Amino acid sequence: MNWITRERPKIDRIACPWLIKNFIDKDAHFFYVPFDQVIEKAAALNATPFDVPGVELTHKNDLCTFDALIKKYNLDDPALAIMAPIVRGADTDRHNLASQASGLWAIAAGMAYNIKDDQELLKAGIVIYDALYTWATHLQNVKHTESPVEQLLIEVYQKFLKKSSTDKVPAWAKELKTIIQDQIDTNLALSLTGISNELNVNPAYVSREFSKYFDDLSFGEYIRKLRINKAIAYIETTDYSLSEIAYLTGFSDQSHFTRIFKLETGIKPSQFKKNRKV
Repeated sequence: MNWITRERPKIDRIACPWLIKNFIDKDAHFFYVPFDQVIEKAAALNATPFDVPGVELTHKNDLCTFDALIKKYNLDDPALAIMAPIVRGADTDRHNLASQASGLWAIAAGMAYNIKDDQELLKAGIVIYDALYTWATHLQNVKHTESPVEQLLIEVYQKFLKKSSTDKVPAWAKELKTIIQDQIDTNLALSLTGISNELNVNPAYVSREFSKYFDDLSFGEYIRKLRINKAIAYIETTDYSLSEIAYLTGFSDQSHFTRIFKLETGIKPSQFKKNRKV
């Protein structure tokens, strides 16, 4: 049987042929043609069109064509149920549907970039979906660090890091705290990258280690906390308006200031100011 869809496939138009060939039509032949020729060529080739608007096997609501095929042909393989949200998430840019979706998209996009012939791309993609099906069938609960010795080393290393982080605050963290305290009032555009450059420490490392030495807060959370504390000081000791305080503490506007203030304190700054006068 012939099947036809749009040219330059990435996710659905590779996953669907894999699904069709393995579960629906083992003798299937696939054709990739320009978008505006799919329906015309489908009639000429007596082919079933898929993943184009207006046909039966295509996206419907939040589901993709891979889902439509599973539903139409009543495919109840448990591994396909696991694969479906991965394919759907990758194909619809909803990577929150499955943790593997963003990885599938990255691989598919890279393959489509490297391989210009659609049939060659399909051949390469089949290998990916064969592997994904095997993982979904047999390997979901297998971790990369399967060796008991390797896992033990990781646990010991993590415990050591946790212990050592509480033993001594590194010099860069002490200096970072000083820089933040010095600049929080004058540099309203404080950034982790900028400060890391001053310290001559890799920003990724600082970002990863930051919370260990700064109240279990990320850099952004810590800066927001300092600015809210500064705002509270202004409310308590000055007659500045809330819009002036928002500006002085580095917030983009008063509504942004109000939202973050309530997030940090539980009440709006206007209510906080009113309570101070009572």
